[in-house]
Amino acid sequence: MEKVFARPSSGNVEWRELLSLLDAAGTTTHEPNGKLKVALGPRSAVFQAPHGKTVDQQTLVDVRRLLTDAGFSPRDMRTA
Repeated sequence: MEKVFARPSSGNVEWRELLSLLDAAGTTTHEPNGKLKVALGPRSAVFQAPHGKTVDQQTLVDVRRLLTDAGFSPRDMRTA
């Protein structure tokens, strides 16, 4: 969670780490086309897996927006 919300954005967030975070925060569904659908409360988004290990900056922005809109922040994960 801290890497997702880090400013400036980290260029070192691995897809597997992001999957783990999203699995813990909400409901994830792997679609047949290789994309990942994530539902967090009333919010949802679809993400494409990266070609390498790490996610790009736009994916981090999109995940940060999804988490924020769903009411999550880095503080929430530290107290959990």
